[in-house]
Amino acid sequence: MDSNYLDRIRTARVYDVALKTPLEHAINLSRRIGNTVLLKREDLQPVFSFKIRGAYNKLVQMPADELQRGVICSSVGNHAQGVALAARELGNRAIIVMPVTTQSIKVDAVKALGGEIILHGVTYDDAYHKAIEIAKTQNLTFIHPFDDPDVIIGQGTIGMEIFAQHDEPIDAIFVPVGGGGLISGIALYAKAMFPDTRIIGVEPEDTASMHAALEAGQPVTLKHVGIFADGVGVQRVGEETFRICRKHVDEIILVNTDEICAAIQDIFEDSRAVVEPAGGLAVAGLKRYVSKNNLRNGTFVAVNSGANFNFNRLRHIAERAAIGEQREALIAVEIPERQGSFLAFCEAIGQHNITEFNYRLSDPDNARIFVGVELSDGEAERRSLIRSLEKARYTVIDMSDDEMAKVHIRHMVGGLAPDLRDERLCRFEFPERPGALLKFLQAIGSRWNISLFHYRNHGSDYGRVLAGIQVPDADREDFAQHLDELGYPHWDESANPAYRMFLAN
Repeated sequence: MDSNYLDRIRTARVYDVALKTPLEHAINLSRRIGNTVLLKREDLQPVFSFKIRGAYNKLVQMPADELQRGVICSSVGNHAQGVALAARELGNRAIIVMPVTTQSIKVDAVKALGGEIILHGVTYDDAYHKAIEIAKTQNLTFIHPFDDPDVIIGQGTIGMEIFAQHDEPIDAIFVPVGGGGLISGIALYAKAMFPDTRIIGVEPEDTASMHAALEAGQPVTLKHVGIFADGVGVQRVGEETFRICRKHVDEIILVNTDEICAAIQDIFEDSRAVVEPAGGLAVAGLKRYVSKNNLRNGTFVAVNSGANFNFNRLRHIAERAAIGEQREALIAVEIPERQGSFLAFCEAIGQHNITEFNYRLSDPDNARIFVGVELSDGEAERRSLIRSLEKARYTVIDMSDDEMAKVHIRHMVGGLAPDLRDERLCRFEFPERPGALLKFLQAIGSRWNISLFHYRNHGSDYGRVLAGIQVPDADREDFAQHLDELGYPHWDESANPAYRMFLAN
C-alpha cells in the first residue's frame, strides 16, 4: 500500500499550480546552534502555504462529472485557499466553510480566489460538520484537509523536493503537525528512499493531537485545542494519517507559544520572511531537539509551512519572542519599602539590562516589583541571576513560564484593593468577533460583583479576559456551575503566585 503512495508522489501533478519552493540555508540560526539548518520555504507558494499541493492533486484526480458538480471543504484558512485556487484553475465551483473566528486575511484571500464562503461556528469542527451537511444536500464532493490519500500524495512532493535539492545526508526533517497530512506525505517518501533520515513532527503543547494519538495507540479527540497556532488546530487526527505516522514518524516534539514566537523571529532574521505560528513550529521543534540532545554539526531541515496571518498579531509575537528564545527573564521581587532600596536592587541586578520595571506603592513595609531582565546566556543565566538575588536576601519568584503573568499581570502591577473580600480570579478565552466582549459580559451576568477586569485582544483570534469576581463562600458551588454553563474556556487563577503577589488582598 505504501509503495503505491511512493509511485504516485513521483508522478503527482501538483506543478500545474504549485512551485518547487527553495531549500534555503538559515545562516544565522545555523551558526548560533552549531548545526546546518535548511528552511523549506512553503510560505512562498501562490497561496502562501503548502496546502495548494494536496488540494490540487485531489481535484485533478476527480472524475470530470464529479468535479463539475462542485467541491466543498472546511478550513481555518490555508486549505481553503488551496481548494479555492485549485477549483478556479480547473474551472469548477468551490464552497468554503470557515469558522467565524477565521482571520480576516484568510477570508479575504479565499474571496479573491473565487471561493464561495460560508462562515459558521467558532471551531474547525463546527465548520466541518456544516460542510458535510451541505455536501450531502447539494451533492458536492467534500475535500478533506488531511485524511485523504490524494491530499497526502500532494503534500509528499515536498519530501521528494527536499532530497532532490540537497544531495548530502540529512539527519532529520522537522514538520508541523495538525491533522497529519503534511508529515504523512513527507514521511512516506523519506522512509522509502532515505530511511536513515529521522522524520520528526512538531506540535504545540496545547494542540498535541498526534502525540496523544500515538500514545493512545489510536486517534483520540482532544477536548480543547490552542488558538495561537491555528493552522494546526485539529482536535482529532485522521485514521490514515495516524496509520502512516505510527509506522514512519520517529518522534513528536511539543513546543510552547514562546518557543514558536522565538522561531518566527529566527526565520525572519535569516530570510526576512514572517511566517504564521504554525509555520514556525518546525524551527521551534528543531531548536528544542538540538538543545535537548546537545547536537553539533548535524544537518536538519525545517518545513516553513505557511505565512497567512493578520499583521497585528506581530505585537504578541514580538512580545513573547525574547522569552521564548530565553533572551529575557520575567521576575517578581519583593524589596524593602524604604529610601535607596530601588538603587540597591538595581545594583544587585548588576550589568544586566532591565527591559521592564513595574511598581506601585501598596504596602508601607515592602515594595513588590515586576521586572524584565535581558539575558545573553539563556536559562543558565536566568538561574544564576535568581540565585544571586536570593543570596542578597530578596524574595524572588520566576515568572518567565507563567502564562497569566506574561499575558496579563505584567500590565496590571499594583492593583491591590484595600478591604477586598471573597475575590476569585478567573481567566477566560472567547472567540473574537464584533460584539463578543458584550456577549461575554452578558453571559457573566450581574449576580456577582466584578472586582477586577483586564481584557486584551491579540490579533483578532480570541479575546482574553482576566476577571476578579467577588463570590462568598456560600455561593462557590453555584458560581462553579455558572462558569461551566457559560461555555467559555476558563481557568481559576486564584492560587496563582503572580496574583497573590500583585493583586490579591
